Amino acid sequence: MIKKNLLVQLPHTILEGAAKAGIELREEDRSGLYFHVDQNTLFSQIGEHFEGKIEIMDTKEALETYSWLEDFRWKLVDKDQDEYTRKVDRTYSGGYFMRILPGAEITFPLQSCLLMTKRNSEQRVHNLIIAEKGSNSQILTTCVQHIDAIQATHLGVSEIYVKKGAKLNFTMVHHWGEDTKVRPRSAALIEDGGEFISNYICLTPVKDMQMFPAAYCNGEDSRALFNNILYVQEGSHMDIGARAELNGKGSKAELNTRAITKGNSKLTVRGTIVGNNHECKGHLECRGLVLDDNSVLEAIPILRAIKKGADLTHEAAVGKLSEHEITYLMSRGMKQDDAVGALIRGFMDVSIMGLSKSISEEIEKIIDAVAEAS
Repeated sequence: MIKKNLLVQLPHTILEGAAKAGIELREEDRSGLYFHVDQNTLFSQIGEHFEGKIEIMDTKEALETYSWLEDFRWKLVDKDQDEYTRKVDRTYSGGYFMRILPGAEITFPLQSCLLMTKRNSEQRVHNLIIAEKGSNSQILTTCVQHIDAIQATHLGVSEIYVKKGAKLNFTMVHHWGEDTKVRPRSAALIEDGGEFISNYICLTPVKDMQMFPAAYCNGEDSRALFNNILYVQEGSHMDIGARAELNGKGSKAELNTRAITKGNSKLTVRGTIVGNNHECKGHLECRGLVLDDNSVLEAIPILRAIKKGADLTHEAAVGKLSEHEITYLMSRGMKQDDAVGALIRGFMDVSIMGLSKSISEEIEKIIDAVAEAS
């Protein structure tokens, strides 16, 4: 069993890396915290004001504690989906289990950090989240690579259940290295009146990333919202997207991406919305900037209306920074680099994500650092 420990017992390098990716280390600003480093869960703690409202523990421990949890594992993600899911099925080191209890209002975010510190390693985790009926919560999960973890690979499976009338805002920040291979596989099931908001932020180089999370809006008036903010650079190759299946009456989905490419990088943005009910509505939008002549940005929207009455739309625009806006800012006294940074900062606006103030402030710090370095 993973016992609660003082956060100060974790190595300074781990805490420093987590803080850079947006993890709040002050206990008063979070409801719970989980750390998984390489192949071990090192820390799991619930804030004293949130005892009885949430549960956080290692997935393996949770499966030993709750026999019913097996009914939720490998039900949304097919264990035979590809070679990466098969690897996680055969052997995994744990992962986080988070459960927000019925009716709980979690005013501060639950936070988790998955960190790799060893070179030539492959981290395999299986995460399970259950937002029980009528609950309302925000989760911030970060994935971080230590500077010494050269040639590392991360394989992560996440299955998320949003019960009747529950609301879950799930934000994932990736802070990988230039030689890392990353393969997340995730899916969410939303019941009647439930709302699932998925925010994905990746602003640092990564060698090879491919992810295509799915949301199944099975419940009446269920809703899924995917937001991506991506800064693809330094030869990175990213294939990012999302899929929403609108199965319930009155179900809705929005897929939004804001992306920037530079430095001989390639980004493919995919989005699929399937309208499988007579009364469903979906919208897909991608806005991209290409900052040099050596990078590629592709937007591939797919709308599939299976039932009469499904209302599905999409909009995509790929371009460059406005020379007029840069000139205007320079006329107001800005240097050219500062003007470019300001426009990039505005383009990657996190206000679309519906984040809490504390999470927004941490993400904005990361974006500020990226914009200043551009």
